[in-house]
Amino acid sequence: MNNNRSQSDAMNSGSRSLGRLFLQLKRLERQPQNFGNAGAITPSEIHTIEGIGYDGAILMNELATRLGVTKGAVSQLIVRLEAKHLVTRSPYPHDSRATLISLTEKGKEAYKAHEEMHIQFYDQLRSQLSQQEIEIFEKCIEKLNDVLQQ
Repeated sequence: MNNNRSQSDAMNSGSRSLGRLFLQLKRLERQPQNFGNAGAITPSEIHTIEGIGYDGAILMNELATRLGVTKGAVSQLIVRLEAKHLVTRSPYPHDSRATLISLTEKGKEAYKAHEEMHIQFYDQLRSQLSQQEIEIFEKCIEKLNDVLQQ
């Protein structure tokens, strides 16, 4: 009986920790951050910039697929990013109905700053965890992503 109680306590503790993590992530998702000289950029905007990629251009519908959102949602994001001078639109040469999206120099600066933020975060994590803990952490994150995609 005592063993069942400790398992239950551990599950409740893990569930509460996971709940706190989700709340923290949700809070972070709402807060704009500065990335280089690009000014305040929301998480959805910076992830759109990341989805576009540093070099080259991407079709609007491909970007929607890559981000897992609707074309309408991508269109709204692109309008906001254009207003901030982070992306440009250009006609697709093979189909006049399609639009190519690419980063401006300011958008590329935001992309690099975002990438650097991820590197710094991971370096901070590495300084606090052993190599074995990092491997377990990465495996757990992968499994959590799999569960959330179901």
